[in-house]
Amino acid sequence: MLKRIALLLLLVAPMSLFAQKFAHFKSMDIIPVMPEYAKAQTDIQALQKQYEDEIKRASDEFSKKFAEYQQEQKTLPQNIQERRQKELQEMQEKGIQFQQEAQQQLQKAYTDMMDPIYKKLEDAVKAIGAAGGYTYVFDLNRTDIPYIDENVSKDVTNDIKTKLGISLTAVPATPAASATTTPAN
Repeated sequence: MLKRIALLLLLVAPMSLFAQKFAHFKSMDIIPVMPEYAKAQTDIQALQKQYEDEIKRASDEFSKKFAEYQQEQKTLPQNIQERRQKELQEMQEKGIQFQQEAQQQLQKAYTDMMDPIYKKLEDAVKAIGAAGGYTYVFDLNRTDIPYIDENVSKDVTNDIKTKLGISLTAVPATPAASATTTPAN
């Protein structure tokens, strides 16, 4: 009797593997059409413009002081020349430091704005996965899967869009500011 039960279990166990359901989606077909994404892009571009304006202002100020120094250099005593050179060097170092800090702040702002968007997408994926009884739901834009058998794995991109309240015909919104590159995530 135990042998028959063991044999039955061995035969049934592999069958349960075939009963698994798989799904996939493309996050880059969803994220760009989310209203939160368009707002985040606009906000990042506005912040980036502020930093660029400040960097340009500081660069212009440095260029002006450097040009003045070059014109007066030959007529200045040695100690004043050294002091001005030191001032120019400090200005340049502060400018470089500010550029680095600005880049870090832009990256942090981008991350802070995008994290809730990714979380919202993740929650929708989990809801679709649970509702559909899927064992796995793969994001084809984040997972390098060279082949998907459409008979075994269902594309749930549109289901996720619907769950998020996004029209299936929605197109990515273009931010009002001029197109610029955004920091990498």
